Amino acid sequence: MRQTILILAANPKDTKRLRLDEEVREIDAGLQRARQRDQFILEQKWAVQPRDIQRAMLDINPQIVHFSGHGAGDEGLVFEDETGRAKLVDSEALAGLFELFASQVECVVLNALSSLWIEKKNCV
Repeated sequence: MRQTILILAANPKDTKRLRLDEEVREIDAGLQRARQRDQFILEQKWAVQPRDIQRAMLDINPQIVHFSGHGAGDEGLVFEDETGRAKLVDSEALAGLFELFASQVECVVLNALSSLWIEKKNCV
C-alpha cells in the first residue's frame, strides 16, 4: 500500500529566510533513491496558512506529515497570514488538529527553527 507524505512549508516574509526548498528537494531526492520509493507519494504545500492545514489533511489524506518552517518552542509553529506575515498557531491547537486525524496519520515531524518535535507511532 502506498503512503502519502504531506510536506507543509511556511516561511513568512517577516521572518528569517529559511532554505525550505533545499530541504524539500533533499527529502524528494532521498525518496527517489530509496529501494521502496514506489510505496510513497510526496505532496507539497507552500506558504501554508493555518486554514490550509486542515484542508490539506482532508484533501490529501496523508499518513506522514512533515512541517518545515519557524517555531516558537512550546508556544507553537509559525505559519503565514493572508498577507504573508507570521501567524503563530499554538501547540494545543496543533495537537487537537492532529488528534482529529490520529486514525490516518502514522507520523508527524515538526521541523522548525527553535523547536524540533517528532511524534512517532510507526514512523518509516
